[in-house]
Amino acid sequence: MSYRYYIADVFTQELFGGAQIAVLPEAEGLSDAQMQSIAEELSLTETVFVTRSGSDQSFKTRIFTPKKELDFAGHPIIAAAYILAYSGRIDVPAGITKVVFEQNSGSVEINISMADDKPAFVQFTRKVSSVIDHFAPTDEELAAFLTINSTDLDHLKYTPRLVSCGAPYLIVPLWNYQSVRNARFNFNAWSQSIAPQTAAQEILLFSPKTPYSNADFNLRLLGPNIGIYEDPPVGNAIPAFASYLCSFEFTRQGTYTFSVDRGDDKNRRSVLNIEMDNKGEELLPLRVGGEAVIFAEGDILI
Repeated sequence: MSYRYYIADVFTQELFGGAQIAVLPEAEGLSDAQMQSIAEELSLTETVFVTRSGSDQSFKTRIFTPKKELDFAGHPIIAAAYILAYSGRIDVPAGITKVVFEQNSGSVEINISMADDKPAFVQFTRKVSSVIDHFAPTDEELAAFLTINSTDLDHLKYTPRLVSCGAPYLIVPLWNYQSVRNARFNFNAWSQSIAPQTAAQEILLFSPKTPYSNADFNLRLLGPNIGIYEDPPVGNAIPAFASYLCSFEFTRQGTYTFSVDRGDDKNRRSVLNIEMDNKGEELLPLRVGGEAVIFAEGDILI
C-alpha cells in the first residue's frame, strides 16, 4: 500500500522555521504498530494520522512521537488542518471553514481561513481546567538548575508557580529575552533541589519582552528529559501558560489577545497567536492559531 504524506513547518510563515510535523491525510488501514513505526522512521517531533470520522468535515486524528502516542498536541492540529485543506481532502471555500478533529483527549473544533485559494490561518478552540500551586523552589535553587543569576528572576509582576492542565509545568518568569535564550538546564542542581518534589518534569521559562514586534512573550521549555541544546515546541504548555496569566489578580476578567514565540531567527522560531476569555470560571476558553508552510511531500510504501 502507498500512503501520501506531507511535512509542514508549523506556526511560521517561513520555510525552515517553526516545528516540523508530518501528516498522513488518508491513513485508513494502518494499524497502531504501523503508525508507531512510521513515526519512528520519520523521526520528527510528531506525526499525525488522519482518518474520516462520520461527516465530511469530521476526522479522527492520531498523534505519535517517535516513542509513543499522544492524547493531545497543538502543533499537529494546525498541521493536519492545513494539510487537509492544501491536499483537497476537505472542501474549503473562501472565508472560514469549520472542521472537527476527534482526538484521544476529546473533540477539537477548528477554523480554517483561506486566502488566494490556499489555507492561510488555522485556529482551534479548547476549554481547559487548571490546578495552580504557589509552591516553587527558592530563587537560589532556580538560578542553580537554570544556570542563570537569581537577579534574572522577575518578582515585580510575576512569580514562579506550578500549573497543571493535565501535565504539571513549573512556570518561571525572567526579566528579559536574552536570559531565557541563555538558560541551560543543570541536572545535578535540579536533583539536589526541591524541584523534583513538584512532579513537574518540564520548566516553562518566559519573558514579557522580545525583540520581535509580532510577539508579546518569549517561551522556552527546559527539563531533565530535554536535551541541553534542544528548544522543543511549546504548544502543549500553552493551556498552562494561559491559566498562569489568569491566576494573577491584575489580569482582570475579559478577553485577551496576545502572541508568544519560541526559538529565534537561528533556531526555528515559532509564533503562536492566543485568545483567552478570562471569566473567572473553572473552565478557561482558549483559542490557539497560527500559520504553516509545506516543506515536503511524498509516498510511504507499506
